[in-house]
Amino acid sequence: MAAPPDMELSPALSLELLPTDPLLLILSFLDYRDLVSCCYLNRRLNQLSSHDPLWKRHCKKYWLISEEEKARRNQGWRAIFISTYSDLGRYIQYYATLKKAWDDLEQYLGQWCPRMIGSLKESVREEDLDAVEAQIHCKLPDDYRCSFRIHNGQKLVVPGLMGSMALSNHYRSEDLLDIDTAAGGFQQRLGLKQCLPLTFCIHTGLSQYMALESVEGRNKYEIFYQCPDQMARNPSAIVMFITGTSYLEWFTSYVNKVVTGGYPIIRDQIFRYVHDKDCVATTEDITVSVSTSFLPELSSVHPPHYFFTYRIRIEMSKDALPENICQLESRYWRITNAKGDVEEVQGPGVVGEFPVISPGKVYEYTSCTTFTTTSGYMEGYYTFHCLSNKDRFFNVTIPRFHMVCPAFKVSTA
Repeated sequence: MAAPPDMELSPALSLELLPTDPLLLILSFLDYRDLVSCCYLNRRLNQLSSHDPLWKRHCKKYWLISEEEKARRNQGWRAIFISTYSDLGRYIQYYATLKKAWDDLEQYLGQWCPRMIGSLKESVREEDLDAVEAQIHCKLPDDYRCSFRIHNGQKLVVPGLMGSMALSNHYRSEDLLDIDTAAGGFQQRLGLKQCLPLTFCIHTGLSQYMALESVEGRNKYEIFYQCPDQMARNPSAIVMFITGTSYLEWFTSYVNKVVTGGYPIIRDQIFRYVHDKDCVATTEDITVSVSTSFLPELSSVHPPHYFFTYRIRIEMSKDALPENICQLESRYWRITNAKGDVEEVQGPGVVGEFPVISPGKVYEYTSCTTFTTTSGYMEGYYTFHCLSNKDRFFNVTIPRFHMVCPAFKVSTA
């Protein structure tokens, strides 16, 4: 049977006959890999996929290239993408995330901790990272390498980029190690075999390590604080408090906590106190809030001794009447561990002080506690007396706040 007349008159569909604008619109939805593949299909697609504006989205998505940066380089979008890919292509799945984290951190430090900016080191070259791998005979994960292509950690200074912690007789400030210092501290000894230090505290000697291989009970690329097992006869027996499952997760989660104000800035330093927004109580004109932190360097699993520090903020509303000025007289604590065991503590003042609270004034102090269980909580109240009427005493609620030890595991060395 003969074909219908309309089919006989229809010309064969050809890519060459399709208009350019719809094709460019279709290509604009493709990922860079597919866009490159189009270059090899035919001449028309090769020409279209080389259209410079198509590469603008990929430059911004993968390399965070701005219009200003493009103008400075005096190159087209496609040329910028190709040249950057030739240098950083192996890190394309990590680069944008880590670059944004570093950019956000630098911007935040510039505003709140400006002297820390000067401690950051410039990026390293690919051959420097390759040389370190040859030196330690282990492969570095690509997310770690990518971060060091942006910043080579920091100088060994105080304060450290990775946060501080201070008590009356204890101070910790962790630096993010540069690649050469980290390689110099690479461990091959029993208990820490094939572990690379990421941070270091000059005062305590404490480091966070990254496991470069799955040995001695560790997962590959797991990040942890090491804690000696004080009850083991073998000095290489350690307990590991886990702080991250990969470098990308570990670093970006820390930066996010910093730049969103999750950690307080005290004396131009980042203090690693975690504040629960629900952990706030207001009594009359006085608000009490609490943030907490776990200290691995003062803790032990065997024997069980988990050390926590907490920071209390006491603030009187700025709208309070002047006659409401009052002074803290005493404190009462009810401390409960994970087994339900309760301890009650009562005494004068706080940390040896009897602060006066007036409208708009804030008083903060730091203290600590220990548990024989991996978690526990505290609650209680402060007793104040009114300075304008010394016969008037009242209690101010301290909200219940929980303290939980991070996940840990014992080395199988």
